[in-house]
Amino acid sequence: MDISASTALVTGANRGLGRHFAGQLVARGAKVYAGARDPGSVDLEGVIPLAVDVTDPASVAAAAQAAGDVTLLINNAGIAANVNLLTGDLDGAHREMATNYFGTLSMVRAFAPLIEGNGGGGILNVLSVLSWVSYPDISGYCASKSAAWSMTNAVRLELASRGIVVTGLHVGLMDTDMAEGLDGPRSDPADVAAQALDAVAAGDYEVLADENSRGVRAGFSGGVASLYPQLGT
Repeated sequence: MDISASTALVTGANRGLGRHFAGQLVARGAKVYAGARDPGSVDLEGVIPLAVDVTDPASVAAAAQAAGDVTLLINNAGIAANVNLLTGDLDGAHREMATNYFGTLSMVRAFAPLIEGNGGGGILNVLSVLSWVSYPDISGYCASKSAAWSMTNAVRLELASRGIVVTGLHVGLMDTDMAEGLDGPRSDPADVAAQALDAVAAGDYEVLADENSRGVRAGFSGGVASLYPQLGT
């Protein structure tokens, strides 16, 4: 995909990884809609602020109406409520699923016909290494990202024949607000955004942006005991 000739929409573009996506897309020559629930919070030069709340069907429909020339959709918007599925407040788990899974799906459903009508293009879903491995204290988030991974695989198959390449981005902790208070090495979100955009340009289906993601992905063949050594054999 020629990024310089694309018209991109990035959700959650007002901060963190989404802000890097929007800025780098502008630098690569793309026309960029910077989506946020509050478009006034978007402070990047060269972008078109766009109001979009991925959990609100009316907002998603209005965004699709306003940005009908999109050829690249970057589903970056997401939340982490830090919910334990056994002991935590399930309201947080519902909100994570509503945003990270259903919100991403709503954007795909709204924009895939537009991208197809504009001659094809790409969709990038920001997933996580936690699509593949779960931790009890954030298990609600893990479940939502796992659902989003499965959905990404499903829509990829359906959209391939319509000229749309669907790419999934897997990454662990990044140096963003969402990772505040969590321990572990962190990737530079600018580097992650660059890797992901390079993958979109190359037509790749999957991006493993850090050693953590590559290590977990490689451990699939070892089964449950490989992914969760604390369980023993």
